[in-house]
Amino acid sequence: MIQLMIKNLLPQILKSKTPKVYKSKKLNKANFGDFNFSDYKVFLHLVSKIGGVDKYGKYLQPEQMQRNHVLTASEFSKIFNINIHNSYGFLKQAVDKLMKTDIRIEKPEEKGYWRINVCSQAEYNEDKGNIKIQFTDSIMPYLAQAKEKFILYNLKEIANFGSLYTTRLYELVQEFQDTGYMVKSVVQLREAFAVGNSFKLYSDFKKRTFGHACEEINSNYAMGLRFEEIKEGRKVAAVKFFFKKTKIHKVTHQHTGVSKNVYIKPEFLNKPKKNRTKKIVSDLENQLPKSLNNDPKSMKDVMSSFLTKLFPNKK
Repeated sequence: MIQLMIKNLLPQILKSKTPKVYKSKKLNKANFGDFNFSDYKVFLHLVSKIGGVDKYGKYLQPEQMQRNHVLTASEFSKIFNINIHNSYGFLKQAVDKLMKTDIRIEKPEEKGYWRINVCSQAEYNEDKGNIKIQFTDSIMPYLAQAKEKFILYNLKEIANFGSLYTTRLYELVQEFQDTGYMVKSVVQLREAFAVGNSFKLYSDFKKRTFGHACEEINSNYAMGLRFEEIKEGRKVAAVKFFFKKTKIHKVTHQHTGVSKNVYIKPEFLNKPKKNRTKKIVSDLENQLPKSLNNDPKSMKDVMSSFLTKLFPNKK
């Protein structure tokens, strides 16, 4: 009865036809701890279930947004083109990570940071092939769609990426899509990529993270993504990224008079299948240092992801 009353108090939510990821800019720059690539995709898929508008077309406030969500292995498999059997494993693994992992968000004005838990509850059901989660109250404000303070993209835009670092760089770029450039210090990049003590040499860090990520993004989108290093003496202190701007057109509905912005992003490139194996091997190589960490279980996860891409329809 109480749940029914709460449900009736919530506003009618109008969902987009395509799953969209909404995140505050602070959350977008956060350190996502020990999430691996599959964990992060599960997290993003769950986040995409939150977004929407009320019947008046207004973005929802944190207190209006639903905290409880269900994600099925079938949904996950369809969005990310993953073998359905592997999707079960990824969801099961993600339940533990969603409960144990906290996100570190910078407080630059105080030279400090917050640590926020993602979920207050998570359940895996193998018979139903799904997970049920409840987002914490602490994270909800960072998932709200406050105008001009959040980033937005279709979940499918990252579906073809084979690396966590590629996904994270693509997300960082979204915040500056109307400028055509972005400057990040090496410290900020290390934080956003959550590399910890890995890749201590800058040359290794560049090669394994944003260097590879730029190549993969450009192989998927006509973005012209490139970068220049900014040095302080002999040391690289920051990186400036350049890319094709997203075109923004303001469109007004002729009957209602309501205006909205239409975003035209760089064109998606349909890559020939003959290059697919080479790309997969490259993706695998760039995941090894982050994923393995001398952990046989992590090696199993990486190989599972690798074989799934080679044989997506094989059961």
